[in-house]
Amino acid sequence: MTSLPSRRRLLATGAGAALGLGAPASPAAAAPAGAARGAGAGAEETRSLDELYQAAIAEGGKLVIYAGGDLADSGSGAGARTAFRQRFPQIDLDLIVDYSKYHDARVDNQFATDTLVPDVVQLQTLHDFTRWKRQGRLLHYKPAGFGKLHKKFRDPDGAWVAGMVIAFSYLYDVAAAGANAPQTPLDLVDPRWKGAIASSYPHDDDAVLYLFALYAETYGWDWVAAFAAQQPQFARGSFSPGTAVTNKEKIIGVGTGGSPLITTPNRWMMPDGHPFMAWGQRIAILKQAANPTAAKLYLNWQLSTERQTSNSWSVRTDIAPPTGLKPIWEYPNANVDGFPRFMEDRAQVERLKQTFALYFGEVKGDPTPGWPGLHPGA
Repeated sequence: MTSLPSRRRLLATGAGAALGLGAPASPAAAAPAGAARGAGAGAEETRSLDELYQAAIAEGGKLVIYAGGDLADSGSGAGARTAFRQRFPQIDLDLIVDYSKYHDARVDNQFATDTLVPDVVQLQTLHDFTRWKRQGRLLHYKPAGFGKLHKKFRDPDGAWVAGMVIAFSYLYDVAAAGANAPQTPLDLVDPRWKGAIASSYPHDDDAVLYLFALYAETYGWDWVAAFAAQQPQFARGSFSPGTAVTNKEKIIGVGTGGSPLITTPNRWMMPDGHPFMAWGQRIAILKQAANPTAAKLYLNWQLSTERQTSNSWSVRTDIAPPTGLKPIWEYPNANVDGFPRFMEDRAQVERLKQTFALYFGEVKGDPTPGWPGLHPGA
C-alpha cells in the first residue's frame, strides 16, 4: 500500500491534482503494473467462500472498506463489520463508516495524491460508481450469484453490484399517535403534529433529499412550507428520527429507514399510492486494491444466500422477501429507478439542497460518524 502524501509529492503534483481537480486517469494509468485482474465480462466466480477465505489469508489476510453510514459503531456498515469478522476471523478487516459524500471525496483525493487506502467502496453516492467506471477505477468482477441479482442492482460488466436494499420513509410511535396516526405523508402537516416531528436534514443526505423532492413533486411546495411550520426537530444522520421517536422525544420521524413488518412500538410507513424511496447500496472493488482477493471474498459473502436471507428485501431475484412483502422492484412508489437518475443530475441535487435550506435553515452539528480524516485505515 502506498505511503501517505509527503509535502514534496503534493508540490510536485500541484494544487489542482491534490484537490482531485485534474483530468481523470485513463484505465491503463489507474492500475499499476501487476495489478490483479478480475473475471472481466466473463463467467461468475466459481470458488466457494471457504476457498476464497483461504486465498485471502494467503494474500496477506487484510481488507480495508470505506462504507457509507451514519454511525461508526452501529448501523448496517458496523453490522457488516461484526458479521464478517465472525465469519472470517483470520481476515484483518478495517471497515470505516462515514457519510458517503465524504468517503467519495476522500477516495478521489487519494486517487489524486496516489495514496489510495481502501480495497472496497460501499456507498450511497450511486453516481460515483458510474463515474469511476468511466475513469477505469473499478475492477470488473462478477461474484457468485451475479446472474441472480436484479438487473437494477448490477452493472452489466461487473464494475459494481448492489449488496443490500435500503429504504427511507417516515415512522411513528403507535401508542403516542393513537387513533389519529398519520396514514400518509399528507397527514404530517396536520397542525396536531406541530412540535412532534423529528427529521433528518434533506440537504445533508441525498437519499433523504430525494424523499423530500418526491414529497414536493407529489404534494407541492406548499406542503414543504406547511411541514416547516410544524417546527420539526432536524438532526444529522438518517438514524436520528427513529432514535428520537424510540426515546419518546417525538411522535413522528421523517427521512429514516425501518421495517414495514414491525408494527410496534413504532410503525414504518409505505402507504399505497404515496411516495417512499429505496435503492441498492452499491459495492465495488477498486482496480488499485492492495487486497483484491479479500475484496472478492467480501463481495461474494455480501451476495451469498446466507447473507441475503433476512427479514428485509434482497437484491437477488431467487430469494423471496419475508411474508407480507413483495420484491422491492415491484413497488412503483419505491422509486427504485428514480433515485439513480436523481443522483446522476448533480446540478439538480445542488439546487434542491439550497432550496430546502431556504425552508429549513442550514445544516447544523458535527457529522455523526465523527471525523475520520484524509486516510482512515492506512
